[in-house]
Amino acid sequence: MLSRTADHLYWMSRYIERAENIARMLDVNYRMSMVPEGDAGWGATLSINGLEEAFRAKHPAATMDAVLDFMVFDGSNPSSIMSCLRMARENAHAVRGTITSEMWETTNDTWLKMRDYPRWKLAGSEIGEFFEWVKFRSHLSRGVTLGTMLRDEAFHFIRLGTFLERADATARFIDVKYHMLVDGAVPPDAAADYYQWSALLRSVSAFEVYRKVYRDLITPVKVTELLILNSQMPRSLRISMVEVYENLLAVTNERSKETLRRSGELQASLKFGRIEDVFARGLHEYLTQFIIRVNDLGNRISNDFLVPMSAS
Repeated sequence: MLSRTADHLYWMSRYIERAENIARMLDVNYRMSMVPEGDAGWGATLSINGLEEAFRAKHPAATMDAVLDFMVFDGSNPSSIMSCLRMARENAHAVRGTITSEMWETTNDTWLKMRDYPRWKLAGSEIGEFFEWVKFRSHLSRGVTLGTMLRDEAFHFIRLGTFLERADATARFIDVKYHMLVDGAVPPDAAADYYQWSALLRSVSAFEVYRKVYRDLITPVKVTELLILNSQMPRSLRISMVEVYENLLAVTNERSKETLRRSGELQASLKFGRIEDVFARGLHEYLTQFIIRVNDLGNRISNDFLVPMSAS
């Protein structure tokens, strides 16, 4: 496959996944803002994505309205939902002959609806419905990919982009949200404590999964174990890295052997890891190192397969 085609497919899927992850982050912040005396962490959403400086250049304070406008509609912010869905559409347009017509129509329709979405709705009661819509469109995109794409190299580059983006975003989200809740941001109220941990689980579609796996009270250690090491949780770091490795294996070449090895090594560390060892090392340190290794894989994939200096 041509490097340029692989590049467009890879980044199309990363931008779609990124839009969903941003929606999930904003959704849990909104839910937490509904708890009396709770810390919604609007500033943390900016720090997760390295956008504090860009935000401060346009807004004096990290209020809910300002962060929502910046992270949803601001076209100058490359990580806004608006920018992500636009870039996904542009990349899809560049490879219309490679993806199926259903994939193109889904991606294009998502962008057209986002482009025309009225800003005033985000200030009202429909804010939750908007986040659900973004997540649904991402789910629809993946469903169309699975249901219509030939399992060739194009398919594998799409899946590779999706799960590398998911691994990075989930690790950042766990790191920031865990420390916000454990380090005293949550009021010492059992009901509020339960609500905030529940909101965190719901933000990654894991609340029902947690109940099935543990059938117990929600505890910080078990939440992190589910989101990092669980082999059946769809958005866990372990599952994401299994997908990265398997799709990388399907497209590997002589040049990418070291990239495949590093991917397999990271996947194995999650397969055989124990949550006790993660906390003994330090959760923040563990997740920081994980993010560094995921970013290294992303850089190596770009060098091995894609167009040099591809926008991220």
